[in-house]
Amino acid sequence: MSLRYGLLGLLNYGPMTGYELDKVFKDSLSFFWQAQTSQIYRELAAMEGNGWLTSERVIQNEKPNKKVYTITAVGKNELKNWLASPEKSIGEAMCVRNAFLMRVFFAGETDDAQALSMLRAFREKCAEAISRFASIPESITGYGASVDGGAARTKYWKIAAMFGEVHYRAEMEWVDRALSMLEGNE
Repeated sequence: MSLRYGLLGLLNYGPMTGYELDKVFKDSLSFFWQAQTSQIYRELAAMEGNGWLTSERVIQNEKPNKKVYTITAVGKNELKNWLASPEKSIGEAMCVRNAFLMRVFFAGETDDAQALSMLRAFREKCAEAISRFASIPESITGYGASVDGGAARTKYWKIAAMFGEVHYRAEMEWVDRALSMLEGNE
């Protein structure tokens, strides 16, 4: 459900094609909300059906035609209502659905070597994610320069990115402690 509000929020910055929305979504929101390209296009069609956005087909000579989406007044109102509504519960705000943790929980059904391998691979992914955060300030500055009122908005983008970085660092600390336990160092 929140995917549509993420898309509305991005369109609130200005009209974009589906391709541009997919790229900006993955560049800016994917560390806390994942969406497949097909999901994004399904949501765009549904939101257009709800009157939250409009689209215009742009005919191009040298390139494939494109469809440009624009948020409507109804869509802006829907976004504002969603932003103003409180989370139903702390559980909803802190919802964690993590298939990897499910595997860890049941790793006792395997041997320690397999569990260690799984945790080491996870550690590598954490390190990669943390290293990607080095380029985020530059991305935020770039996107901020391309939207109206970007300077005022970028502080919130930075706050969301800060959460992501802290989250991955916490995962790194956790996996290091888990590896230490399994290796017999704790």
